[in-house]
Amino acid sequence: MIKVIVADITTLDVDAIVNAANSSLLGGGGVDGAIHRAAGPELINTTKKLGGCPTGEARITPGFNLRSKWIIHTVGPVWKGGHSNEDQLLENAYKNSLELALSNKIETIAFPSISTGVYHFPKEKAAEIAIAQFQLYENAFNTIIACCFSQGDADIYQRKLTSH
Repeated sequence: MIKVIVADITTLDVDAIVNAANSSLLGGGGVDGAIHRAAGPELINTTKKLGGCPTGEARITPGFNLRSKWIIHTVGPVWKGGHSNEDQLLENAYKNSLELALSNKIETIAFPSISTGVYHFPKEKAAEIAIAQFQLYENAFNTIIACCFSQGDADIYQRKLTSH
């Protein structure tokens, strides 16, 4: 099942949440900063040992002080006008996160809208890519959640979900 909700991803009671991280995995602004603050200092100590993460790939850590058991960190692309393979890199970020979740026997997973904040990926296009990946993997999970920051974002995801 695919669900679209408006919530603070750090408060969700799911097996894993996905962090829209930067390539250093050392925290940042937006969702990344919120997850690092909520998870506690053990998270930064763990991500320092991972040596970063290239754009489109994913890494997993424990959830520490979060309700979720796991955090899957993925790095989405910075929008550069659509001429730098951004669509494929964003698709890879979702796909690799879902594959990593499967290999760790995760059944419920929540995603933020990857790359649409400070990386400026167009929200409509990002939601379309996310929903397409969610639908490819839907039967492998109990629940895949698109956890949106605002009702406006949730409306975009809901529209893409019903049109697919």
